[in-house]
Amino acid sequence: MKTVLTSEKDIEKAAEIIRNGGLVAFPTETVYGLGANALDGEAAKKIYAAKGRPSDNPLIVHLAQASDAEKYAYTSPLYYKLADSFMPGPITVILPKKDIVPKSVTGGLDTVAVRVPVNETARNLIKCAGVPICAPSANTSGKPSPTCADHVMHDLDGKIEMVIDGGVCDIGLESTIVKINSDNSLTLCRPGAITLEMLHEVCAQVKTDRAIEEKAEADAPPIAPGMKYRHYAPEIPVIIIDGNHECARKYILEQAEKQKCGALIYDEDIPYFQNIPYHVIGSIDDMSGAAHELFDALRAFDERKDISLIYAFMPDKSGIGLAVFNRLIKAAGFKIIRTDEE
Repeated sequence: MKTVLTSEKDIEKAAEIIRNGGLVAFPTETVYGLGANALDGEAAKKIYAAKGRPSDNPLIVHLAQASDAEKYAYTSPLYYKLADSFMPGPITVILPKKDIVPKSVTGGLDTVAVRVPVNETARNLIKCAGVPICAPSANTSGKPSPTCADHVMHDLDGKIEMVIDGGVCDIGLESTIVKINSDNSLTLCRPGAITLEMLHEVCAQVKTDRAIEEKAEADAPPIAPGMKYRHYAPEIPVIIIDGNHECARKYILEQAEKQKCGALIYDEDIPYFQNIPYHVIGSIDDMSGAAHELFDALRAFDERKDISLIYAFMPDKSGIGLAVFNRLIKAAGFKIIRTDEE
């Protein structure tokens, strides 16, 4: 069955597909999501099949407003503190689930991840459907997430019923995911545009899950999307170069003389890379720009046939830079070369 690409005006048709157990890809402020009725366990299973996604990788339940979480999860004062500060917006909160949410949505867990997108098209779709919408990123599992409708069509054309074209996503990286713990602390499970620094302004105790910077244990069940499995990776292998930026640049240029490689670079690097395939992800001093461009750049490399390796600079980990690093380290399969050790 051919996938239909439509405009933001086709909300009612998309909502009917969702209510009838079908799949619709839709824009959010973070990336495009692949949505199904979150109360329909069989519809959720279609998401896993379309993406080739492991069934123990939880889905995020998208709501029209923060208070709707009461229907599907056990909330707390800290949840509403987070909601008052960041919802609608690019944050997902993990809560104990109620029985109404099928375990096929939660990856078999007794918790459910909920978020309220700020994107108007996404929220209108949820309201029109009349049901919460579970949605991971609308891409083939493991590949860079889609930030425009063309990315979705490239990966999922013929596998789902509809794609709503809402233009390019504002942020370009998936939502921040936090888990509320029994001691009223937070665990940051996945970094995003709601940064660690911003979370500390709401909650004094914020722990950082090891899986953000380290490879998760093979037998450990993921408590949030994106924690365990290979993610965000193009077909061409990626290696991160860590160290002084000038030294890292020199290392990449030296390697380019020996092998067919490309590079993810910053605006400031352009004069040095005229003879090497590259994609620019913005200024080295603007990690928000890097976040916005990262997935598009990784996907663009897959169109090339003249390289066999991609080098990337280690980003600054402060602010949203931690999210950029998290996506890059997973795209690279945790492969880092430190130039100060060469």
